[in-house]
Amino acid sequence: MDEIVNVNKVEAMEKLIYKKTVVVIMLLIAICFLKGCGQKGQDEEPSSSKTGEGTEKMMKLYIDEQEMNVAWEDNQSVKALTQLASEKELRISTSMYGGFEQVGSIGQSLPRNDVQTETGPGDIVLYSGNQIVVFYGSNSWSYTRLGHILDKNEQELAELLSKDNVTLTITVE
Repeated sequence: MDEIVNVNKVEAMEKLIYKKTVVVIMLLIAICFLKGCGQKGQDEEPSSSKTGEGTEKMMKLYIDEQEMNVAWEDNQSVKALTQLASEKELRISTSMYGGFEQVGSIGQSLPRNDVQTETGPGDIVLYSGNQIVVFYGSNSWSYTRLGHILDKNEQELAELLSKDNVTLTITVE
């Protein structure tokens, strides 16, 4: 009888150890999954580029000397723009067009992947590969998306951009 009780205790202990092992494995998988999900949330932060020294630098946009909080797209156009701005500060004179956007020449062509796009206030796009457009209204055209201004509403954007001329400054800091 004691042997049966001891066998049952051993089997119960083995089952308990098995269950605990399964729980630990599931927790490790959950932690790995959550850690991966947390990294995806970084997509909403402004784009940055790593330098050879291991430090991160951020591309920044200023409209008439006022810094904008921009969520930059992760594409070849933004990478090329970041590279260009890291070499020297870009000062782009823009002109109002159509009563809903400011358009200015970058001074050279960037890689592009134009698609028919609905734009809205705060959108920043590449037009014809060599012009940057910042919207304070809406439009539909074939553009390459560059980013979106996060910290200004439609009225604030209109106040900043509905002028004849605006200066955009793009830096990497």
